[in-house]
Order: sequence, then C-alpha cells, then structure tokens
Amino acid sequence: MATKKKRAPSAPSDSWVVIAADSAIDRKKHDADPSFVKLKNPRTDAASLYLLGSDTQLYEVKAFEEDCHSWFISQTVQQDGRLLFITPLDPIFLLLPYLIHAGKEEKFQPLDQLLVDENFPSCSTLLSCSCSLCHVAEEKEVGGLKFYRYSQERTLVWLKKKVDRTVMALKKKNISVGEGVKSTTYIRVKTDSDGHEEDYLHYAHGLISEYLSEDLSDTLRKHLKLPELTSPKESEPPSKKRKLSDKPVEAGEDYTKFNSADFARKPPKKMTSAQKTLAKVDKSGMKSMSSFFSPKVKTEKK
Repeated sequence: MATKKKRAPSAPSDSWVVIAADSAIDRKKHDADPSFVKLKNPRTDAASLYLLGSDTQLYEVKAFEEDCHSWFISQTVQQDGRLLFITPLDPIFLLLPYLIHAGKEEKFQPLDQLLVDENFPSCSTLLSCSCSLCHVAEEKEVGGLKFYRYSQERTLVWLKKKVDRTVMALKKKNISVGEGVKSTTYIRVKTDSDGHEEDYLHYAHGLISEYLSEDLSDTLRKHLKLPELTSPKESEPPSKKRKLSDKPVEAGEDYTKFNSADFARKPPKKMTSAQKTLAKVDKSGMKSMSSFFSPKVKTEKK
C-alpha cells in the first residue's frame, strides 16, 4: 500500500491511500515521477482521473468509497476515507475515440495531430505510452514518420481477442456469470449448473464495453453475434428490498394513508370459540383496561 502526497496552494497537505503496483510509483527504478492526469473517458467523454506511472504505463484510478470513513496517517487524521485502486489500462482504449473521430476524414495522419483536444490538453501524454496502433488502425511510414487511419475491421478483431481473453480469465477464476448475473458489479462463485458460453460472452462484452462508446459497444455485440439483452418489463414493480445502511431507515410506503377516513378496512375475521365464550360474560360493573392507565382526577378540597 502506498500513500501519494498532493499539495494545493494555500491549503494544508493532504494524502490519499492508494493500492498500486511498485512499478507504477518506483521513481528510483524508472527515473521518472508518476503523475495523475485528467483524460477523456472513452465511454462517457467526461473527465476521468488516470495515472501515468513511472514505467510510462497508463493506469486507471478507481475509488472504493463508503460513508463516514477516514484514515489515520502517522499522527494525523485524513478525512478523505476513499481507497484508491491503481490498475493497468491499455492506452488504446483512450486513443480509440480520437482515431475514430479523425477516421471520418478517411486519410492517414500522424499521431501527434490526432491527439489534439483543447478540452483535455493532457491527452498528449498518451504519446509516451507504449502501444501498437496497428491493432486498430492502418499504418503507413513515410520519411521515417508513421501515419495512421482508423480501421473498424481491425478494431473489432482486436476487441474480440479482448473478450475471449476475459472469458478465459473468468473461467479460470471459477466465476459464475449465469442467468441473472449480467451486471458487472455482481460476482459469485461458479456452480456446476452455471456457465453457458453465451453468458460468459455477454458478461465479458459488458466488461470491455466499460471502455467503449455505446455505438462501438453495440457494433462489437453484433460482431460477436450476441442477442441484445432485454431490459426488465416496465410494468414490473420496483424491488422494495433495501440495502443495510448506517443511516436511519426511512419508510418506503406512505403510511399517512392509514389516517384517511376512506381507508377500506378488511372485514372482521370469524370469532374463535374462546372469543365467543368471553363475549357472553356479563361485564357490568367491570372497569375497562384503559381505565387502569388513565391519569387520576384530583378532587378539590372544600
């Protein structure tokens, strides 16, 4: 576990608790400083945080976060209780949106001209990442310079290999992706009755699609010859099951309706034999149960 320091002008020092490979943050071994960069998310086009490691490898930054968590770091308390995970990411996923956009011109261009984005000027850092664009683009070399043009055919072949490797990893780890386990946020141990090949492909396709645009994800699904997953029926009521939480439990129903005079009461149930016997007892002179708990009335002294 490593702690990455960050400082801001006129602000106290702050820390993050990070889990990362040694190669990503080992400045002595690679003679370079790791740096956090904001780049365009290939799925949403929004700004996301990534790490350019000391080994010039690109890493994805994800946070595990829960309410009311903090860290004790040395003699201080860090209020930001998030746990950051730094995991390797193929930079081609982040290069693809730029290649696809430039591919509309249908001409070969050098990579430094493809990576021009005034909203994300740090995208030029991807030039230092080692990757082979021949997997997703046609390549030409003129005068020692390389020029690229996006190829959907090559991209789909490359993505299919990614899906196949993911399926192999899921099977090797004995992970169940059977019916009803289409979500990438839910994993359970495999049983003998689980494991249809199509289920694995759907699940792996979902994992890879986290780094693809919706259009490219749908194109890949068709290339894999996978049927489109149907969404739950709109007429089906939402689940009332709630997750356990430290927060006060709130009523999921509107209980004020029970105060309405129009509330339709259910017909009384049939009386048992004991209730019938009790009903025949002479109750004259008996006090009601509520009278024992009502406040006593003080008599005025004359």
